[in-house]
Amino acid sequence: MSKGWIKALFVIAGIYDVLLGGGMLIGSSQIAHLASISLPDPGYVEFPALLVALFGIMFLNIAANPSAHRTMIVYGMGLKAAYSGVVFWHYLTGSVAMLWIPLAWADFTFMVLFFFAWRALAPKG
Repeated sequence: MSKGWIKALFVIAGIYDVLLGGGMLIGSSQIAHLASISLPDPGYVEFPALLVALFGIMFLNIAANPSAHRTMIVYGMGLKAAYSGVVFWHYLTGSVAMLWIPLAWADFTFMVLFFFAWRALAPKG
């Protein structure tokens, strides 16, 4: 079975996270204004935005050779589980802006797909 879908998945995830991280880095105050939410001090937004962009670069590296970088997929699953878990928890407790919900669903979906990619790349035998 072809594993081309795995490369495509990580290219999409990489572009998504680089754009998301870059967008939050450059336009967080405008996004917050449009969503009618307040943000903490800029450093509390800029640092996670840069981390998301760095993970995006990691996903693009995984896409280049998924089998060789299989162990890094676990870190991507961790990132996606952490973000979606935190957002969904705060959604359940009624304390999260709706802006973050679609992003949490996207990350949850990526996490599940990353798991299947990780399994598909497991050594046989």
